[in-house]
Amino acid sequence: MALFVVAHGAWSAGWAWKKMHPLMAAKGHRLVTPTYTGLGDRIHLANPDIDLDTHITDVVNLLFYEDLKDVVLVGHSYGGMVSTGIADRARERISKLIYLDAFLPDDGQSALDLAGPNVRHREDALDGWRVPSNPLPPDTAEEDVGWALPRRHFQPLKTLEQPLRLTRGPLTLPRSYILCTRGEFFRQFADKARSAGWPVYEMDASHNPHITCPEALADLLDTLARNG
Repeated sequence: MALFVVAHGAWSAGWAWKKMHPLMAAKGHRLVTPTYTGLGDRIHLANPDIDLDTHITDVVNLLFYEDLKDVVLVGHSYGGMVSTGIADRARERISKLIYLDAFLPDDGQSALDLAGPNVRHREDALDGWRVPSNPLPPDTAEEDVGWALPRRHFQPLKTLEQPLRLTRGPLTLPRSYILCTRGEFFRQFADKARSAGWPVYEMDASHNPHITCPEALADLLDTLARNG
C-alpha cells in the first residue's frame, strides 16, 4: 500500500478528488486530499494575506500532526508550486514527488513568473486580491461542471505572486511528471522534467484527470507507486 497526499490546484480543494478515493482504496492505497486555507471548506478563512507559504505550511503541518511518512506527494497544476515547497520543508516524510500537469518551479520563481506575461491575474483580481477562476476544460462533463463550479472559489493573489523559496538546498528525492496531452501549456514543464532525466508519462486527458478520467489516473498512480 502507498500513501498518497495531494497538493491540489488553484481555485480547487480536496473535494475535487472525490472520485479518486474509492478507486485508490480499491487498489490498496490511501489517498489524503487536504484543502488549503481560504479555499473549499476553508473558504471562511479567506483573506488578502494568504500566500504560497500559507498553503505550503497547511500541508507540512498535516504531515507532522498526522505523522504521515513515506508519502507519495502529488502536486497538481498550481500544486506544483506547493508540493515543491512541501518536499523542501518536509524532506524526511516524502518518498517521491509526482507533478501532475503542474508548474515546475525553480527557487525564486512564482506561479505568475511561470504563467507568462499574457496572464492577467493581477489586473483581474477583485478587491485587489481575489483572483477569479480559470474555466474548466471544455471536455468536462455537464454534471461535473454543475458539481465543480459552485465549489471553486477565488484564489488569493499572493499565492500566485510569492516566489518559492527552497530552505534546504536543491531537492534530490525521486520525481516524475505526468503530462495531460489535451492541453499545451504544461508541456514546457514536462519537457523540463525530461531534460532533467525524470520519468515523464503522458495521459490522453485534459487538465483535471481526477475529474474527467479518474480511472485512468488511478491506474497510472498505482503503476508509479509500484514501479517508481
